[in-house]
Amino acid sequence: MDKNSFTVINDEGKEIKCNVLFTFDSEETGKSYIVYTDNSVDNDGNTQVFASIFDPTAQSTKLEPIETEKEWKVIETILETLQEEVRKKQEEAHEGNTGDNNESR
Repeated sequence: MDKNSFTVINDEGKEIKCNVLFTFDSEETGKSYIVYTDNSVDNDGNTQVFASIFDPTAQSTKLEPIETEKEWKVIETILETLQEEVRKKQEEAHEGNTGDNNESR
């Protein structure tokens, strides 16, 4: 398995390629999580993101469903933090492009 992507089989038996966005271990829950996308979009045009529990030491990756509200809160907090960091970097990059670039003479 490529560490950046994997294939799942949906309910209709169709293979769907998914891209791993990131993995993390939670000290709070004592579990490992994988956050990924199948690059599909929802009705608002947002890329759909999924999360599951997984065992990074297992030979084959078996994704387990996240079943508690506490676990979803941990994942949502991490996603919000990452989104904020991306937003800040985009703003910094944009601010850097609006300055005077008259260095060549």
